[in-house]
Amino acid sequence: MGWHSYGLDQKAQELVLNAKKRDPDSLNQSYKMRMAVAYGLERFWGEHLRLQGKEQNKSDYWKDTWDTLVNLMSQAGVNLPNDTVNPEDVETVQEMSKKLWQLDLEAQRVSLAVLTRLCDCLVWWTQRYK
Repeated sequence: MGWHSYGLDQKAQELVLNAKKRDPDSLNQSYKMRMAVAYGLERFWGEHLRLQGKEQNKSDYWKDTWDTLVNLMSQAGVNLPNDTVNPEDVETVQEMSKKLWQLDLEAQRVSLAVLTRLCDCLVWWTQRYK
């Protein structure tokens, strides 16, 4: 078994270009995403909720990135939860967080490694298109 890129670089370029189309100011989120990886999947996932309704274009960029990660991990055989959550509904937020925290350690580690690489690619493309 060897490394399979799953098109991370192409996905990152697409995410950055879509964010730039929506709002070029949202591109700075790429750097914040890369830093947020260190805090784990739940915190990375939850950032789109914090921005939702206040800074919607930024929220959409975070959510699109999460959705891309979920899709990539699915291709690799790891099923990350991706429930639709209303940030005002504390119970659904808690349930989604619980699902992320209950992932087995190997799934968490592999997902974080892929997310790290995806965010590295986002930063690279952001630097090119800013």
